[in-house]
Amino acid sequence: MKKAFFILLSVALTAGCEKEITLDLQDKSGSIVIEGNITDQPGPYYVHITKSVAFTESNKYPPVTNAVVTISDNQGHSEILTYESEGRYKTSGLVSVTGNTYTLNVSVDGENYTAQSTMPAPVTLDGLILDSMTMGDKTTYTVLPVYTDPEQLGNRYLFILSIEYKNNKTVQVFSDNINNGMVNQRSLFPSLDKDDELLPGNIIHVDMQCIDPEVYTYFSALVQISGGSVTPADPPSNISNGALGYFSAHTVSSKSLVIK
Repeated sequence: MKKAFFILLSVALTAGCEKEITLDLQDKSGSIVIEGNITDQPGPYYVHITKSVAFTESNKYPPVTNAVVTISDNQGHSEILTYESEGRYKTSGLVSVTGNTYTLNVSVDGENYTAQSTMPAPVTLDGLILDSMTMGDKTTYTVLPVYTDPEQLGNRYLFILSIEYKNNKTVQVFSDNINNGMVNQRSLFPSLDKDDELLPGNIIHVDMQCIDPEVYTYFSALVQISGGSVTPADPPSNISNGALGYFSAHTVSSKSLVIK
């Protein structure tokens, strides 16, 4: 069935304005799932292609091994990716440039899937500030990413918070619809999963990505579905022909801290 999720973007996860996103939650087992990323860091870059499974099945996604995957840009460069393993295809010579628009084309089993993403200008993550709150004998921690939003309206950010030696990652998205052009004042919160609780001795890593609007919409919906943890779901994709997943050209800035 289809269910409408209302995302209140003024809260910490998705600051901005109220936006309605319609999510198709039908069983789409067997559908193509494409996850592609190009960053401003040196390559290679990867596109991961699998098949979706039913909600009742285990989280084992069959890899797609016979796709023809091409990435091109608006400057006339084009590259066919090489299959590596487990549904992963990688570039060999592609050089990313901020401001360029990248087109992904995937051809598999007689079907074509395309997506475009424009890499925004980079915004630097200057540092991390640890905030704490104590109630009784319980202290909880949040992390404030320090960066200054550019004056031009329309910047979108994706944050990935992880704890060293743990597999879970927490995803949050910000926009500059509020506090445009200002120093960030919004903290990152770990998910409610006890394994994600921030504790003394933890080494915290934060990646800040500058993303385009369509990728922001995808991850805004994903956060609502999954509660912040990175789990497969069915948010609105920027890939054509009914494919699940996303294609993102983005910048990356990273920092770490130790909770003492």
